[in-house]
Amino acid sequence: MSSKTRTSAAKEEARSVLVPKLRFPEFRGARGWQFAPLHQLATRAKQKNRDEKITRVLTNSAEFGVVDQRDFFDKDIATQGNLESYYVVELGSYVYNPRISATAPVGPISKNKIGTGVMSPLYTVFKFKDDSNDLYEHYFKTTGWHTYMRQASSTGARHDRMAISSEDFLAMPLPVSAPEEQQKIAECLSSVDELIAAQARKVDALKTHKKGLMQQLFPREGETQPRFRFPEFRKAGEWVRMSIQEMIDQQFIAGHLDGNHGELYPKAEEFSKNKEGIPYITANDFINGSVDFSRCKRLPVERARLFKKGVAKNGDILFAHNATVGPVAKLSTAEEFVILSTTATYFRCNAKDLSNDFLKSALSSPDFVAQYSRVMSQSTRDQIPITTQRKLELQIPKPPEQQRIASCLSSLEAQMIAEAHKLEFLKTHKKGLMQQLFPSPEEVDA
Repeated sequence: MSSKTRTSAAKEEARSVLVPKLRFPEFRGARGWQFAPLHQLATRAKQKNRDEKITRVLTNSAEFGVVDQRDFFDKDIATQGNLESYYVVELGSYVYNPRISATAPVGPISKNKIGTGVMSPLYTVFKFKDDSNDLYEHYFKTTGWHTYMRQASSTGARHDRMAISSEDFLAMPLPVSAPEEQQKIAECLSSVDELIAAQARKVDALKTHKKGLMQQLFPREGETQPRFRFPEFRKAGEWVRMSIQEMIDQQFIAGHLDGNHGELYPKAEEFSKNKEGIPYITANDFINGSVDFSRCKRLPVERARLFKKGVAKNGDILFAHNATVGPVAKLSTAEEFVILSTTATYFRCNAKDLSNDFLKSALSSPDFVAQYSRVMSQSTRDQIPITTQRKLELQIPKPPEQQRIASCLSSLEAQMIAEAHKLEFLKTHKKGLMQQLFPSPEEVDA
């Protein structure tokens, strides 16, 4: 037997004993998995939309999978008269979109679960020969097939698309085990998906509840009292209007206006205390009224010293001032200070009868949002200058009612954070499961 033949035989033997790291008990003594090329398991769908009989246009989103184009884009991208060259995508077919993104680094493959439609010829459509193919819907959400795609794609590909021939795409190796085991894995992962979807609905419901509560707990534009007041404050009278300038630290305003923070800006020795770098906060780091420090970057001390604006400290209220209002967060940190990006600023209460916790909620109130949106619609810039922001007004009740409202909303936000963490845990749990339930193609050639 030649060396080449022995090597091939060894690889075939490796294929027969290849097993994932995690296996259900009833399959632990079963034969190992194999990898088979996609063209052995599925056929490419190349039926064209002759005479434009089908007018429903689908798209494959990296985040949402196969969706109706009108629902996804809020309009039709493809138009009548251009659909004859589109492929017919039947229910249960899979679609590969070669466009790459942060969430789909080699492009997404998704299963059509919404009904028959048509898709651009830029997509690759295929259908498994066996209807029991739910396993692959989950497998294509892993990164197990990404290495092959990168190796098979053209080096001259556009930066935003994968360039891979149909022949190479259909040669992609896919894991294969006994049908019973594949179905068991698919059912397990589908049940986790159901838990994730239910948890996501709970998180969305809390967001909707908070939005409705804000509409009731704060006066609307043109009104001086909220629609709902806690029993002990129903006879407390009207709220008072105050401009932001009246509420916040005047030293803060002066520092922002002339670019010189004076004593507000940390001294050199304060920078040197933080050996791990200075937290750099952007609006994307605001989560449910708090700053998620696990998401933010840290700047080296030398670079952080270059920032002469946007230095916030513990207890400050952070406000994102982009084209839309919010989000808002209260800075809670043991850090001496943090650096803010140009998408965020901070407020620090000066008025003795105003709490930071209430200010955080008031900056998301319906009245303030209406003011901000109106000013923004009249501006040619994508941000409202600090000089304009400080003229906007908030409606303020007396301190006891402030505290009651702030406590109510803080409690709700804590619940929102807890449920959001549960959602992230479930997603991480599923990701870990998939890494262990599928064997890696790299192990075949190891």
